[in-house]
Amino acid sequence: MAFESFEVVPAVDMQDGEVVQLVQGERGTEKRYGDPVAAAERWASAGADTLHLIDLDGAFEGERGNADAVERILDATSVDVQVGGGIRSVADATGLLERGVDRVILGTAAVENPEIVGEISAEYPGSVMVSLDAKGGEVVVEGWTEGTGLDPAEAAQRYEDLGAGSILFTNVDVEGQQEGVETAPVRRLADSADIPVVASGGVADIDDVLALRDAGAAAVVVGTALYEGSFTLEEAKEAL
Repeated sequence: MAFESFEVVPAVDMQDGEVVQLVQGERGTEKRYGDPVAAAERWASAGADTLHLIDLDGAFEGERGNADAVERILDATSVDVQVGGGIRSVADATGLLERGVDRVILGTAAVENPEIVGEISAEYPGSVMVSLDAKGGEVVVEGWTEGTGLDPAEAAQRYEDLGAGSILFTNVDVEGQQEGVETAPVRRLADSADIPVVASGGVADIDDVLALRDAGAAAVVVGTALYEGSFTLEEAKEAL
């Protein structure tokens, strides 16, 4: 379940059945990139070891709106898949894991009900990736609209104790802007937790990928930069 070596993980963010990329998580800023299954197949054939599937409708509405696209991607590809967005219950999570998803990403649910992490992990060890999205150094939930007062590093330690297998850390301040990454928060998080930290947000070029690796991230999720052709997955793998 863990990342064997540092990986570049392509993002397939879905809204209304289409691949989109948002700027700083704001609805209405989306740029569309077509069919999710075509995107997933493209990244798998380019050498991705893992795909990052996010149901944005689920993240905003609280219930999964792109479940059929996730099903089709699972049928079409054989790479590892991590899925998030709208997973609010143990039943939602275990249903996906039983279907063949490798990791379920819990954000709002884990903040509102931390015990859910332990319940799922007891049955599927290492399968829960807790999403810690930070804005101004504070963990935010509900599609990045509500502050929690939680410090990301402290939260990571807490979820590790509860059984989380990994942490997804998104820096909302730089997300979707392709203007570069901030390594200090990633390094702080990686230093405080013994489980893998996957970084997300702001990657503009291969130097950003290498900087996050050097900051201690186990993997990096890349969306806009890959879709816009700033670099290819093959180029990133070669640089690593």
